[in-house]
Amino acid sequence: MMVTIGIYMRRSQRLLRRWAANPRVHAFLQAGGYLLAGFFASAASLGHRLQPIALGLLCAQTGWPAVLTAVGSGVGYLLFWGNQGPVGVVWTSMGLGAALLLQGRRIQRETPLLMPAIAALITAGAGLLFQYYQQVGPPIGMYLLQIGMAAGSAAVFCTATERRDAIVEWLVYGLSVLCLAQVMPVPYLGFGFIVAGVLTITAPFPAVALAGLALDLAQITPVPMTAVLCLAYFVRMLPRLSGILKYFGPGVVYIGVMSICGVFDLMPLPGLVIGSFGALLLPRQTGIPQRRGETGTAQVHLELASSVLQQMEAMVLDTEEAPIDEQALIVRAAERACGSCPCRKTCKEQPEQISPAILHKPLGNGADLPGGCRKSGRLLMEMRRSQEQLRAIRADRDRQQEYRAAVGQQYRFLSDYLQDLSDTLAQRNDPPKAWYQAEVGSSSAGKKQENGDQCIWFAGIAPRYYVLLCDGMGTGPEAARDAKQVSEMLRRLLSCGYPAAYALRSVNSLCALQGRAGAVTLDLAELRLDTGKATIYKWGAAPSYVVSRGEVIKIGTATPPPGLSVADGRETVERLSLRRGETLVLLSDGAGGEDSLRRVWMDEDAPAGELAAKILQSSRTLHTDDATVAVVRLHGSSA
Repeated sequence: MMVTIGIYMRRSQRLLRRWAANPRVHAFLQAGGYLLAGFFASAASLGHRLQPIALGLLCAQTGWPAVLTAVGSGVGYLLFWGNQGPVGVVWTSMGLGAALLLQGRRIQRETPLLMPAIAALITAGAGLLFQYYQQVGPPIGMYLLQIGMAAGSAAVFCTATERRDAIVEWLVYGLSVLCLAQVMPVPYLGFGFIVAGVLTITAPFPAVALAGLALDLAQITPVPMTAVLCLAYFVRMLPRLSGILKYFGPGVVYIGVMSICGVFDLMPLPGLVIGSFGALLLPRQTGIPQRRGETGTAQVHLELASSVLQQMEAMVLDTEEAPIDEQALIVRAAERACGSCPCRKTCKEQPEQISPAILHKPLGNGADLPGGCRKSGRLLMEMRRSQEQLRAIRADRDRQQEYRAAVGQQYRFLSDYLQDLSDTLAQRNDPPKAWYQAEVGSSSAGKKQENGDQCIWFAGIAPRYYVLLCDGMGTGPEAARDAKQVSEMLRRLLSCGYPAAYALRSVNSLCALQGRAGAVTLDLAELRLDTGKATIYKWGAAPSYVVSRGEVIKIGTATPPPGLSVADGRETVERLSLRRGETLVLLSDGAGGEDSLRRVWMDEDAPAGELAAKILQSSRTLHTDDATVAVVRLHGSSA
């Protein structure tokens, strides 16, 4: 049996979902995470002296997480620090005892600063013990710094485990870079610089500044990394710097600062470049995240619902149909033909043994029927009836297959939408800033009292803005009703963040299942107010035009209307830019075309509504059909 690539993909997805839902896999990954967190935290260094950040992390844990964190940090202290490592092992051992004894108890809940105080006490006591018995220890300034680092890191990690806070997150980022700054598995590839490059592209400014400060305190390079990362952050925020260029910022700025300082040290450069381009895989966080409640439960529910919908889609699409029993149709035709035949008792032919292949060929005058049949006309009529029944069964099967495809399609759309919502919750970032404002104007003229064209514009999830021109088939109340229903449904879907491509295909499925192919045509412009770019979706709509400096450019081609097929997507998608003052003109099929635009003097300063009215008045096809013109522009925002 031939197995398609799609089936293999669905099987792989089901396997991954089973692994993701397996508690043992979760437990294994969490255990590995605690071990690695303790291991890397033990590498933190200030002035080439070990720091008790792993102790602060340990004080925020309890139970098995605390044990695993202690094991990872103990191994790390011995591996990274050699003769200084036993001090870290003592910190870890005493911190583990305190975490297991006090975490979760009432005194710890009522005294939030208890664990930071214990961390500071452990660090101070261990330092005195090693100074007294082994006559070794850090200078007094470093000793006090270690005590403060223990208390401060414990306070930060304890707060981070209890609630989400922007300042605490920035401090966690800074401590993470400090811990990873000394980790360099191969020359010229430091984990701290990789994380710093990622933060420079994705994190808010305070986190970037703290990451640079952590690299400077680690004293890995004489180049001032705080200045490098802060300047790279401001380069990333330039509004006219587009696309991939922003991801070159950290590397280019580092080379510039290195040249200004007169220091030649290329060691941080590979990590910064890898981190900045690795940020392409992560969501960009441009502002300070607003304080929100815990979203983990909501994410889990959304992801579970998405998984269930994916399974339902697979079940619907993988349904196998029973084969059509064509021989039964032959037998029934023979029974009807021979049952009342007066020659049935003396006839030696057995029409029920005729090959089913006869149902797939034109019968004509009955030459393919048994030659010995004395009433071939009767049998020919019944065989033709069986052919009609077979065609009806196949048409019904095709219709059912189309229904299944439509249902599976909606399950997939909803599954992807819920997964996107879950990912949005995980990002916890503010929407991109809108650098543009949309100016939209329209003008309509109906052949009858009720116009079958509907033109609406509305805001979606920031920074998206939509302009929709929906043309109902024909004219009059029925066309107006169809256009209004479809426009309202699309407005609701797009306003709540449903992807435009999914929303349009849902309309196509609805028209196909209702048997109303061509009931409407759709012309949708999705504007991005942060970048000034636009995406034009067309499904059966007339071409649109972009007017720039007097030049008229045609957008889109004629396509079939929605509703012809569920599986076949016949929409066209065009992408363009409106950030340089271009004017987008959407036309219904009754509003003329390019000739109407060329007959109108395109005044760049005229309001959009006035231009729409002029274009409509110049149309030579006016009053022969419902006509609508929509003019769209983007202007720079002062906000």
